[in-house]
Amino acid sequence: MANIRKIQQAMAKEGLSALWLYDELDRLYASGFLTSDGAVLILPDKAFFITDSRFIEAAQEKVVDAEVLLCTTENRESDILKRLLSENGINELGAQDGSLCYSEYLRMQETLGVKFVPAQKITKTLREVKERFEVDSIISAQRIAEKALDHVLGMLCPGMTEKDVTAELEYQMTKNGAEGLAFETICVAGANSSRPHGVPTFNRLKYGDFVTMDFGCKVNGYCSDMTRTVALGSVTDEMRRVYDTVLAAQAAGEKAACAGVIGRDMDNAARDVIKKAGYGEYFGHGLGHSVGLYIHEGPNASPKESRSLPAGAVVTCEPGIYMPGKFGVRIEDMLLITEQGAQNLTNAPKNLIIL
Repeated sequence: MANIRKIQQAMAKEGLSALWLYDELDRLYASGFLTSDGAVLILPDKAFFITDSRFIEAAQEKVVDAEVLLCTTENRESDILKRLLSENGINELGAQDGSLCYSEYLRMQETLGVKFVPAQKITKTLREVKERFEVDSIISAQRIAEKALDHVLGMLCPGMTEKDVTAELEYQMTKNGAEGLAFETICVAGANSSRPHGVPTFNRLKYGDFVTMDFGCKVNGYCSDMTRTVALGSVTDEMRRVYDTVLAAQAAGEKAACAGVIGRDMDNAARDVIKKAGYGEYFGHGLGHSVGLYIHEGPNASPKESRSLPAGAVVTCEPGIYMPGKFGVRIEDMLLITEQGAQNLTNAPKNLIIL
């Protein structure tokens, strides 16, 4: 997975002769190689991957579409960048305005002696549409997460703490091949489940609780994301009604998802189901977000999203109802947007599970 040529084509459309990638995951997107430090400089007909002694050997093995250069304490990354810009007659440099703080943006512009042109949108826009390798990586991460869920459902019981469940989900994902977590795992139960992004506690699960688990992992740098809500022992009529409403809302959102559909229209399709059931005030977040190298990418399926969904985007569909002091329910799948509709990438069951 290396996208330097694709980036060069986008640069040409923008009339940009040089692009400096500072962001860690954009460097991975461009080169196919992840480092915690370094830089990628892309010119119209060539590219350079700059890193230090910690990563140089691996970079030389894995980076194929860029020349790999070693920076040292005597020959710093900024020194190399400045030399390359000078040698290639570059006076304007595309810089990642969204990844640098303002002071660093100004400092590096002065250090390199060129005019910075805000260019974050180039990689941000390209990443919205996934290639097959990217989709397959997301699916692989999702299958790992599903294995973790299957294991946890076989052991979930009253007396466990939210942190116990969280730790088990994360252990199982790692054991089954995850490179790392896609985000901090959420496991909230009982009254805590009314908090969409609640933090797992040492509170013990009880009979009659809803347990909401929101989790994901990474493969090849790409994230998965899923949420399931299950019940322990029994549910009240109200709990079942809320669960069924969320499930119906998710089905409506998935049905509305298609290439060319405006993000807010997908959101509205699900939100209308919840409003008609009388729970509109209890659904406060957007229906979904795109997933890729970052767990939150664009475009979104939210009330404010005016952009259309492109074919190739992977978008979550995650309606919820959250009743403070009582309980909450969220169900989340990932959808691959196509010209014909949406392909659901999530295999985990969604019927109400009572353990």
